Amino acid sequence: MSHTWLDVPADHPFGIATLPYGVFSAGGPEQRRVGVRIGDQVLDVSATARATGADWADAWNRPTLNDFLALGRSAWTSAREWLVELLGNEAHRSEVEPHLVPLGDVTLHLPIDVADYVDFYASEQHATNVGSIFRPDSAALTPNWKHLPIGYHGRSGTVVVSGTDIVRPTGQRKAPSDAAPTFGPSIRLDIETELGYVVGGSTTVGSRVSVDEASNHLFGVTLFNDWSARDIQAWEYVPLGPFLGKSFASSIGAWVVPMEALAAARVPLPTQDPEPLPYLRGASEASYGLDLRFEVRLNDTVIARPPYKELYWSPAQMLAHMTVNGASLRPGDLFASGTISGNEKDQRGSLLELTWNGKEPITLSDGSTRGFLEDGDTVTITAWAPGPEGATIGLGEVTGTIRSAV
Repeated sequence: MSHTWLDVPADHPFGIATLPYGVFSAGGPEQRRVGVRIGDQVLDVSATARATGADWADAWNRPTLNDFLALGRSAWTSAREWLVELLGNEAHRSEVEPHLVPLGDVTLHLPIDVADYVDFYASEQHATNVGSIFRPDSAALTPNWKHLPIGYHGRSGTVVVSGTDIVRPTGQRKAPSDAAPTFGPSIRLDIETELGYVVGGSTTVGSRVSVDEASNHLFGVTLFNDWSARDIQAWEYVPLGPFLGKSFASSIGAWVVPMEALAAARVPLPTQDPEPLPYLRGASEASYGLDLRFEVRLNDTVIARPPYKELYWSPAQMLAHMTVNGASLRPGDLFASGTISGNEKDQRGSLLELTWNGKEPITLSDGSTRGFLEDGDTVTITAWAPGPEGATIGLGEVTGTIRSAV
């Protein structure tokens, strides 16, 4: 069913083909519960489910999506079919209308209680740019890059919802020309344009999820900005990798778009050469790319339009690699793609790349220039995907404003 009886334009990015999940309140934060966006309204799905006797009322009457995520793939699929029927068949109007709330009347909250958080490094273009910046006399890609999806474990407790202000972090930094490290606010604060994957279901420690089984755990996607203090990161990351330069804040969108909504956006992966090891291979329908179009705005200026479809590693491969050592999954696990960058300069998903580590500042519409972020800057990332029958699938936005260090 591709149409809704609600007054939603056919080209609305949150039409019946999208139906993202979020957590909202209307009246007070203690009233948080799960909602689904349709057009510019939010359907209180727990109230609707109670009124119609649907199975998911209890799981949706919660302040996060985690209980619903725990139900697994069959429940997610059935719930989406139920929602499409309710919103597509006018016979259900009387059941649904009392539970619709205007988007402007709600407060959106962090959609999941983040269990574990992993950030990958899946864009070959991004990895090549970073390698060229920091290792100009060596191969841009490290020897392992095309053999496995590289990632690091982040800090789940500092994942924040879109709209949350970002306090400039402080820490140690040392430029190559400095005699000794210094301490203070980061002066190379950056963004990372990413896609987050929300995981559901659970596995036991010692088991693993194959590429072909990944779809049972991939619930949906949300926009992601992994704020990065490049100066702190550069001094600390050898030999163990990112730490304080990343863990101060990562922003996710308020809406989680189910994987089913992205079926029409699936595209083949880039050629993977050399061929990955057997545990990273699966059926062609299991490993796929996604044709997602991103836009990055710094204050009033669009600074980049990164294309997700060029990412080297698929979400199924990332999930399979994440669990191949026996690491377990829990409802609310989150993993991100890493910075999304394309082949062109205006497709680079970080200021590190856009300004080539600050050496080539960009000019904003007000005439000011940026190498890295200044206090008061607002970064907004949006994205969309092609949907069925010409529909547009909106992924919403993730935004944050930089506040001075404390």
